[in-house]
Amino acid sequence: MKHWETVLVGNGTSLREALIKINEAATQMALVVDDHRRLLGTLSDGDVRRALIRGLSIADPVERAMNTTPKTVLAGGTRDEIRSLMKRLGVHQVPLVDAHGVVVGLEVVDDFFVPAARSNWVVVMAGGLGTRLKELTQTMPKPMLKVGARPLLETLLRSYVDQGFRQFYLAVNYKAEIIENYFGNGEAIGAEIRYLRETRRMGTAGALGLLPEPPIAPLIVANGDLLVKHDYVQMLEEHVACGAAATMAVREYEYQIPYGVVLEEGDAIRRIDEKPIHRTLVSAGMYVLSPEALALVPADTPMDMPALFDAVIAKKMPARCHRVSGYWIDVGRMADYEKANTDYPEVFK
Repeated sequence: MKHWETVLVGNGTSLREALIKINEAATQMALVVDDHRRLLGTLSDGDVRRALIRGLSIADPVERAMNTTPKTVLAGGTRDEIRSLMKRLGVHQVPLVDAHGVVVGLEVVDDFFVPAARSNWVVVMAGGLGTRLKELTQTMPKPMLKVGARPLLETLLRSYVDQGFRQFYLAVNYKAEIIENYFGNGEAIGAEIRYLRETRRMGTAGALGLLPEPPIAPLIVANGDLLVKHDYVQMLEEHVACGAAATMAVREYEYQIPYGVVLEEGDAIRRIDEKPIHRTLVSAGMYVLSPEALALVPADTPMDMPALFDAVIAKKMPARCHRVSGYWIDVGRMADYEKANTDYPEVFK
C-alpha cells in the first residue's frame, strides 16, 4: 500500500483520531507503534466497535482497544507468498515488519488485484523458428502454439499485464504476420504493443538494437516460449535496488551422471561416487537491463544474450542473478509442450 505511514498512530492516540485516519486512508486498520515504529498492535473498525460495546468512549486511547497480537508478515517475502498467507489467515490487511518488529509497510488485499501501473517496457523475443517442434511449427510460430485455451504468448503477455506492465515490444520474424494479426496493438489484452521486425535472425539480444529509441528506465526482456508463474515486479525492483546494469533470472538445474565417478590422485583411487547428482544455475530466459547495458547492443547486428552479459562484465558493470523458484517451463521440445498442456489447467486456473 502506498502512503501506509498515514495509518501509523501512537498508543496514546484517541480512538476518535484513529478512526479519522482509518477513514481517510480507507484501510479499515490503523497500526499502533512506539517512538521507534515498532509495532505494538493494530486497531480495526471491529476493535473500536467492540471497545464501545464494553463501555469505552471514543476519547479513550487506542491502547485500550487495540489487538496486541496481530498477524504480521516478515518483510522480504514475495507478493505471491504474502497473498497466499493473507488468504490462509483470512485477513484483508497485514503489517510488514522487519526482524526487530519495526513496521516497514502494510499490505492490503485490494493491491493484489489492482496492480500499480508500470512504465517499464517489456521486450518479448518471439521470432524463433521452433525447429525442435517442427511438426507443429511448420504453419505456426512457436509462441502462438496453444497451451490450454490460448496461445502460449498470450498467457505470457497477460501475466505481465496482470502485474501492471502495459508497454510491450514483440520481436518477430518467422511467420510474424500471424502474431501481428492476432495481437494487433494489444488493446484486447489491456496492453500497448509495438513490433520489432527482424529481417534476419538476430539472436536472443540482437533485436534490442532495433528499438526505435533508448529507454529511460530498466526494461524486461523475456523469451516468447516460456510458461511461467513469477513476480516480475520483485525482479525489477531488486534490480533497481542493487544498482545492477543487467539481471539474469536463473534456475537450479540438476543432472545425474549415470556411472560411478572415480576421484583419484595420480593413479591412486581416493573415492568413488556412485551416480552423483550435480546442481548448477542455468538461465531462465528472463532479464532486466538498464539503459547503460542496452547501450552495448550494436544496432541491427545479431547478438545473443550471453554475449551481452559478457560485454557488461567486461565493462565492469554490475551483473546479478535473480533466482526463479515458481513454476517455469521452456516449451522447446515436444515433451515440454505436452507437459505444459498437462500442467496448464492446474497452474493457471
